[in-house]
Amino acid sequence: MIENARSLNIAAGLVLIVGIVYILGPLYLTLATASQSYEFMLRNGLAWYPGDQFFANAAHIFTETHIPIQMFNSLVVALGDAFATCVLSLLSAYAIVYFRVRWAGVVFALILATIMLPIEIRVITTYQVASNVFSPVNALLDVTGLNGLIAEYFGAPVKLEWSVLNTHFGLIAPLVAHGTGTFLFRQFFLTLPKDLFKAARMDGAGPIRFLFDILLPLSRTSFAALFVLTFLSGWTQYLWPLVAASTSDMQTAVVGLARLVPDSEGEIPDFPMIMAGAVIVSIIPLAMIALLQRYLVQGLALTEK
Repeated sequence: MIENARSLNIAAGLVLIVGIVYILGPLYLTLATASQSYEFMLRNGLAWYPGDQFFANAAHIFTETHIPIQMFNSLVVALGDAFATCVLSLLSAYAIVYFRVRWAGVVFALILATIMLPIEIRVITTYQVASNVFSPVNALLDVTGLNGLIAEYFGAPVKLEWSVLNTHFGLIAPLVAHGTGTFLFRQFFLTLPKDLFKAARMDGAGPIRFLFDILLPLSRTSFAALFVLTFLSGWTQYLWPLVAASTSDMQTAVVGLARLVPDSEGEIPDFPMIMAGAVIVSIIPLAMIALLQRYLVQGLALTEK
């Protein structure tokens, strides 16, 4: 029996068109406003049709603001966060699944607990540790009374100090403490045949060779997906770069865009320039997604085969 699904197809098409307009409408408004002048915006408000001032606004972004160096900072933070998260997640999931780790379930539960503690919740304690990485060591020395003995014998207590604020390492390291990647790789490893590791050992492959020659190629799709997610997360971070970087040359592009809005209430923001900056800042994430999309499609094709 063949059903007439014409009305259903028309309804689905209308829903799809409404969804496309809902998603692409703000993007079009951003591009149209970015191509107008500040004087045009003051007279007419946000533009609904493109103009000819986009390159002038973009030139102002590159010459009169800190957005270029902040985009470089965002790229360093996003790449560092993505690479570190993917590598650590792969290794931790590999150890939990394929090695006889005592209390592996407890360790995995503690790793998953980091998902419930994002950087926005632990920003105060993270800032305290980032301002002095050795602050837990100093506190331990004070609690145990070792600092008193050291002061008695050497004349002064030990006070170790190392601040990672206003550094790329300080912007990257707190973002890596997240268990999503470990969960993703662990679930994928559990779907692989259990005899795969035994077969590799029978062929003379050790744990390192099994990881790089067998497991890593099979995990290419998961690796690329996690890399894209963590890259976008690192690129769009706002709160931690705002707190950990006090200078404009160390802040990220998202923070730089927010700083383009004037602090005074009576002044009207230069929305065309801000929109042009938003378009420029969005180029690198879009390029990264387009670059890794090929690997995601190839990995899915190999999985289907």
